[in-house]
Amino acid sequence: MNIFIQLVADSAKASSALKSGSVENVANPSFLTKYFRSFNWTKILSNLTTKIVSIVLVSILFLIIVRVGKTVIKHFFNKRQTNISQKKDSLPKINGTSEPIAARRNKTMYTLATNIYYYTVIFFWLYSILSMIGIPVGTLLAGAGIFSLAIGLGAQGFVSDIVSGFFILFEHQIDVGERVIINNIEGYVKAVGIRTTQITSINGTLNFIQNRNITTVSNLSRGKMMTIVNIRITPETPIHKVEDIIASVNEEKCPNDPDIVGKPVIFGTNFLEDGSLAISVFLHTKSEREFDVNAKYLGAYLTAIYKAGINLPLSPLVVPAPPQKTN
Repeated sequence: MNIFIQLVADSAKASSALKSGSVENVANPSFLTKYFRSFNWTKILSNLTTKIVSIVLVSILFLIIVRVGKTVIKHFFNKRQTNISQKKDSLPKINGTSEPIAARRNKTMYTLATNIYYYTVIFFWLYSILSMIGIPVGTLLAGAGIFSLAIGLGAQGFVSDIVSGFFILFEHQIDVGERVIINNIEGYVKAVGIRTTQITSINGTLNFIQNRNITTVSNLSRGKMMTIVNIRITPETPIHKVEDIIASVNEEKCPNDPDIVGKPVIFGTNFLEDGSLAISVFLHTKSEREFDVNAKYLGAYLTAIYKAGINLPLSPLVVPAPPQKTN
């Protein structure tokens, strides 16, 4: 090992000597040896080992701090969630749902608190590591300022994410568990952080959206929703009879259905986008219940229609437009 180090040092000195024109120093190996021995390698290796061990120990310490902190935060918010559940009946609810507003707000604040705590610990860990290496972080921050340093490091986007995330939470635009459409991505809010918002799509895909890129937020979990039930028919179908059957099903089921809000509306006959003919029924539902209501009432309508002896198309049937009269 010592021979290899000496060869490297000799090569470096030889190159330097060739550039300066000092051929005599190159020819004299004792010069290179003396120069190499002028370094206190024992002290250098000792300091390097000490710093590496210190960095490892500090990293382990901060890892423990992260684990303990997250556990404490989770315990605090779980306890708060339990208290909310016990007072569920007396707390204000989200329009159209039975879940209290405080419950979803508590979930949102939990994800935010965990996010902020994690980034804070990472900041102090980096500060400690850089200080151990010998980089004067405090002097840099005092001389340049935190924001100037952030801009100098290209962190404008990070600051923009934080500001945007703050206004999303301050204006109470979304909460964890709500169904939303953000930048044409539909799904349920999984987490709201200081940098990104996580949306789980209907098919299970987890989407990470940077807060600064959120331009339009459509919250589908507040207020009543509307679902359209389409019953495909043929031109020969007795339309008025089918509408009477649909009306009788609505009179029987809707008054006792907790998911239905208001009275259903039988829109009548119309053409769908695929060119098929259908009778459409508008049903107003509680938020996040429109899919279940659509499936339930479509099944009820079809069952009642088939019991009445009326045949419906088994697949989409394209109905051509009636020919125009010619003179």
